[in-house]
Amino acid sequence: MIGDVEKPVVIGVLGTHSTGKSTFLARLAHDLRRRHIQVTTVADLGEQAQRAGLPILHNHTWASTLWFATRGISYELEAWRHGDVVLVDRPVPDALGYYRAALEYRGEQPEPTTLAYLESLVRGHSVHYDLLLRTTLDASIPLGNNKDRDEDSEFRVLADRFVGRVLDELDLTHELLPANGHDQALSRAIEFVATSLSGDAAV
Repeated sequence: MIGDVEKPVVIGVLGTHSTGKSTFLARLAHDLRRRHIQVTTVADLGEQAQRAGLPILHNHTWASTLWFATRGISYELEAWRHGDVVLVDRPVPDALGYYRAALEYRGEQPEPTTLAYLESLVRGHSVHYDLLLRTTLDASIPLGNNKDRDEDSEFRVLADRFVGRVLDELDLTHELLPANGHDQALSRAIEFVATSLSGDAAV
């Protein structure tokens, strides 16, 4: 219980683009709902940011990163009221990882005070994630074609590296989600939810 809101089980999946995050979360949501668990989802905010005219991917700025983080936090808190489990596509550490990847890509250094503020925000909110899964990049797997994709392979590698680095540097416990490990991770996540919601009782 946090204030007057009973916090649900919150699971986030983050990592570089086109590594199966949304597909995995859709499968997880489907399997949990089949078990009669009330699931709420928080979608990737990339398309919303584009419609708002915000710079994304290798053009990320501190302002767009702050927008992703604060908008994501707002949506997550709204979702807390509507599900036993909240599934988050790109939890807030992802935005910080992308910002740092963008700076590296452009050969720029972050302003220390700004970076410290973003890190504090991400670290402070991330205590509310019960399970974080980070996808790992397999460059041999082609980009998905279900929506417009950034095809810059150099930035994609940097995003993979810096999302992982943010998790490590902020000491955020997480598990890896390789491309060939989705079935195993799905079973692990379902078991985690079952245990979290009802102790040792089966779901």
